[in-house]
Amino acid sequence: MLIPVKKILKELEIELKNEVSKLSKKNKLKLVLFMVGDTPEQLVFVKAKQKMAKKLGVAFKLVQYKTVPSFEPLLRKIKEKSLETDVTGIAVQQPLPPQLSTESMFDFIALNKEIEGHRRKTEFYSPLALAFLTLLKFIYIHPEIDKKLFLDNKRDFESIRRVLKHKQIVYITNESAQGKPVTKTLSELKINFIGINPFTSNPQEYYKEADIIISSVGKKVLTPEMLKQGVVLFNVGVRDENGKLIGDYDEKEIDDVSAYHTGISENMEDLDILYLFKNLVDAAKMQKHK
Repeated sequence: MLIPVKKILKELEIELKNEVSKLSKKNKLKLVLFMVGDTPEQLVFVKAKQKMAKKLGVAFKLVQYKTVPSFEPLLRKIKEKSLETDVTGIAVQQPLPPQLSTESMFDFIALNKEIEGHRRKTEFYSPLALAFLTLLKFIYIHPEIDKKLFLDNKRDFESIRRVLKHKQIVYITNESAQGKPVTKTLSELKINFIGINPFTSNPQEYYKEADIIISSVGKKVLTPEMLKQGVVLFNVGVRDENGKLIGDYDEKEIDDVSAYHTGISENMEDLDILYLFKNLVDAAKMQKHK
């Protein structure tokens, strides 16, 4: 079954827009996004975040470097923006050039504004992890499309842990900076998973036993014969190839073997972005009560 991500997204957008509206009566929320480069893939995600900001009523500022800056000046700029009182949250568009791709960068963002969940001891979880945990909640706990699907951290995480206790979860990643907050979130929530990366030997052995697979590679890595009947598949590696969107698996091929899956038309990108703004709302509440 194709998971109805768009319907879920639409319902949660309404709820989040109401929260933004309440908070904005005193101060409008503002997201600052840093981007190094101008590849088509990056620009697609930036435009999607701009679109979501406009839809929700959030101010949006893009700080773009078309050529790779030196590390120190970039860190100074990030810290400078983080200290601005009208800025609610800071995010960094992935991927970054290898020479800039380090977790230490996020230490220059104030703890209550680093809304992507990179920093240690942060109160924010990875938006991508929250997106697929929401879909797992829909599959296993609350199969209704309404505002109750929005994750309540205290209430829902324990329920999700119980449901997943005997499920084998595999997370396939290229070990990018985008993937690290996801594995960090799963570990912090005590959700057991097996991480697969380009250095894992015989990964197909893990795929065949998996009840849930999250794939974030950016090329086709999964075929039906590798999969267990009834597997739940999340594809977060959607890419553009000669004007056509391609995923980490072919939807038609895996339809008979999977119980639930996300697809090209019903992918997790916008739900991931929505949770970035949910974290922004939570950041605004923290800063208000600072």
